[in-house]
Amino acid sequence: MSEKQKNKKTDKTVSREDSLKEITALCKRRGFVYPGSEIYGGLSNTFDYGPYGVELLRNLKNEWWKTFVHNRADVVGLDSSIMLHPSVWIASGHVGSFNDPLIDCKNCKSRFRADHLIEETLKIETANLELNDFQNLFKEKSEEIICPSCGKSGNFTEVRQFNLMFQTQMGSLSDSDVTVYLRPETAQGIFINVKNIADTCRVKIPFGVAQIGKSFRNEIIARQFIFRTREFEQMEMEFFCEPGTQKEWFEHWVKFCMDWLLSIGIRKDSLRLRNHDEKELSFYSENTADIEYQFPFGWGELWGIASRTDYDLKQHAEHSRKNLEYNDQEKNQKYIPYVVEPALGLNRLMLAVLSDAYFVENPATKEQRTVLKLHPKLAPVKAGIFPLQKKDGLSEIAMEIYNDLSKSFPVDYDASGSIGKRYYRQDELGTPFCITVDYDTKENGSVTVRNRDTTEQVRIPKEELKQFLIKNMEDA
Repeated sequence: MSEKQKNKKTDKTVSREDSLKEITALCKRRGFVYPGSEIYGGLSNTFDYGPYGVELLRNLKNEWWKTFVHNRADVVGLDSSIMLHPSVWIASGHVGSFNDPLIDCKNCKSRFRADHLIEETLKIETANLELNDFQNLFKEKSEEIICPSCGKSGNFTEVRQFNLMFQTQMGSLSDSDVTVYLRPETAQGIFINVKNIADTCRVKIPFGVAQIGKSFRNEIIARQFIFRTREFEQMEMEFFCEPGTQKEWFEHWVKFCMDWLLSIGIRKDSLRLRNHDEKELSFYSENTADIEYQFPFGWGELWGIASRTDYDLKQHAEHSRKNLEYNDQEKNQKYIPYVVEPALGLNRLMLAVLSDAYFVENPATKEQRTVLKLHPKLAPVKAGIFPLQKKDGLSEIAMEIYNDLSKSFPVDYDASGSIGKRYYRQDELGTPFCITVDYDTKENGSVTVRNRDTTEQVRIPKEELKQFLIKNMEDA
C-alpha cells in the first residue's frame, strides 16, 4: 500500500466505527455474509457467504497462495481429504486430549467453557489446570462464580470434558460402520503426505507444504460473528527444516506473515505480536507467537506461528509403523524434520479486513457516508459502471464498457436509482472506482471516474479505462 493510501485510511476527518453490530449489519445488507439457514429460523453460529463475500474470500485466498506458494521456490501445495483414517487423530492426540472443560448453569441452562468462566470471574490462570482442578474450584468457590447470562451464582453442573471433534459414521451397514471425524485442522493431512511429496516432487529440506481447506470444531461457545465458528476455513503451512534450524525459520515466518498482512492493507497499529509464555505452550510446541488484531471487541488471535518440533511426524511414524525419516543426501544423514507452522483462519482474516476497512465519514450529518476502504486487490468489485440515464443510448454505451472490462476485472453494472445512491452502494462494497457514462460520453468518448477514498472525479477516454484500472491497482 502506498503512503498516499495509508494517509487516506488514517485521515482525522474519517472516524472508524468500532461496533461489531454495524459491521454485521453491513455484511447482511450488502451480500457479504448471511445467517445460516435463515428461512428456518437459523442454525446457531453458521453463516453463508453471499456473492460479494465469496469474492472477498477468493481474493484473500488468491493473495495468500500467490505470496506463500507461487512466489516461493521452497513451498508446494496440497489438498488433503476432510475425512482421514481415525488412527490419524489418535496419533495426533486429538482423540485423547482435544477437549474443553464444559459446564452448564442450572438456572438458565446456558452453557460455558469452565476455564473462561473461572478466568473472567475469579481472575485465576487456567492454562495448566486438569479436569479435577476445575471441579474442585467450582465446589470451593461456587458462590463467587457468577453466571454471565442470568447473574446468579453457585448453581452449576459438574465440570466435564467436551471433545471438540465432529464424529460421524462411514459405511452402509450399522454393524460395519467405521467411526470417522471431520478434521479439526488441515495440518495432519500434510504430515501424513509429506513422504509422498518428498518422493514424488523432488523437494529438498527446507521446504513447506501449504493447504487451504475447511476444518470443523464443535466449539462449546461459538461467538463474535465469524470470529469463532464451528465450520471454518484454514490457510495453513507446515515448513519442514533440519533440526537445529527451526529457531531461524520460526523468526523468518513470523516476520513474513506480519509483512503479508501489511501488504494487503491492514494498518500496522491494528496488529501486535504476542509470544506465548511457557504455561501457554501446547505440549508439542517449543515456541509459539500469535499475531493479534484489534477487533471491535478487543485484541484477538489472527495468525498463530508455532514451532512444532518433530512431534507430529514421530507420532505418525510410531502409529503407522512407516519410516518418515528424511534422507538428506547432501549431508549423508537421515532425520525426522522439525516443523514450523504458520496457521491462519480465513474467516477470521476476513473479519479483520472488514473491520480495518470499515469507516463512517461525517457521522450524524446529511453527508454521512459508510465506506469499506479495502485494498483494491481485495475488493470484490473493481469498478461500478453507471449510465447517467437509461435512455438516449447511454445504457448501451455503459453495457459495452461493462462487457469489455468484465473480461479482465469483476465489475458491476448498475442503472438503478440516483447516481449518489449508486455511489454509496459501491462505497459500502469497497469498490475502488465508479465509472459514469453521461452525455459528454456520446460527444467525445470520455467518462467520469470517481475515486472511492477521496470522492474526486476525473474524465478519461473510455478506451483508456482498462489501463487506468490496472495502473491504479498496481500503485495502491
